[in-house]
Amino acid sequence: MLLLVALVLGLLAGIATGGKLGNLANVSIRWPWLVVAALVVREAAVLSPLSGIDGVQYVYVAALAALVGWTAWHASRLRSAWIVAAGAGLNLVVVIANGARMPVATALAGPLVDRGHIGQYVAMGPGTNLGWLGDWIGVPGPLGGAYSPGDAVIAIGIASVVFFATRQGPRGSN
Repeated sequence: MLLLVALVLGLLAGIATGGKLGNLANVSIRWPWLVVAALVVREAAVLSPLSGIDGVQYVYVAALAALVGWTAWHASRLRSAWIVAAGAGLNLVVVIANGARMPVATALAGPLVDRGHIGQYVAMGPGTNLGWLGDWIGVPGPLGGAYSPGDAVIAIGIASVVFFATRQGPRGSN
């Protein structure tokens, strides 16, 4: 939900400062299906019966690594894409450091505390590595959930990418 809010805020800020929604059509990206596939894998690893299969977290790591690579590849095409890549990179580092699972603060972990892990998520404990990069930022209300510093950086990046995309004209006009 945080990423959707960031996208909407970037869009509204861009339009409010003279950008145009139609300018989004001028954005040239490669392999957009890769982003969609990676996001579907992420959600499937948590919300489907796959969450109970040990090893699904490695598919998530591969999807996250693909997102980091994709955003880094597009850094020269999409202004501020490097911010998204940096945030996703932070998430990738903490996930790899914790056996391919994102650690979640126990106060925010809910059913993870009883089960130990669900999909690519694991409750933080004494053996957690780089816990400060895990999901410990609790957000109440409609955005409710646990977010990591990497998620916050990704959200800032997405808002920035969309903001600048609404403000640029066709290629070569700026």
